[in-house]
Amino acid sequence: QVLLVESGGGLVQAGGSLRLSCAASGRTVSSDALGWFRQAPGKDREFVAGVAGVNWSGGTTLYADSVKGRFIISRDNPANTVYLQMNSLKPEDTAIYYCAHGRTSIPRYGGSSYDYWGQGTQVTVSS
Repeated sequence: QVLLVESGGGLVQAGGSLRLSCAASGRTVSSDALGWFRQAPGKDREFVAGVAGVNWSGGTTLYADSVKGRFIISRDNPANTVYLQMNSLKPEDTAIYYCAHGRTSIPRYGGSSYDYWGQGTQVTVSS
């Protein structure tokens, strides 16, 4: 069992930045992929970013095209924590952001590749 708790959401103006954190507990997750997803009102959940576990290609990252070049995912393995640095935020980034624990060490786009999910943190970007 892995418990994931997100923090760092809030209200920000377009062009601003936010940093989300997700702390994992229950067991060490350094060998497992971790990811971020988001869900806007009336829309399906979508993949945002993922980072590989330590056993896969030295920290490989994966990004959705919509956030590539603006968002950065990173992890602190001793702290069992994953981060999402969000820069140049746009109103269309408004959503609830969820942290997810991968079933393997490889980050993937599909939600079915993740088995534990956090409760989510709201990010609102005003125009």
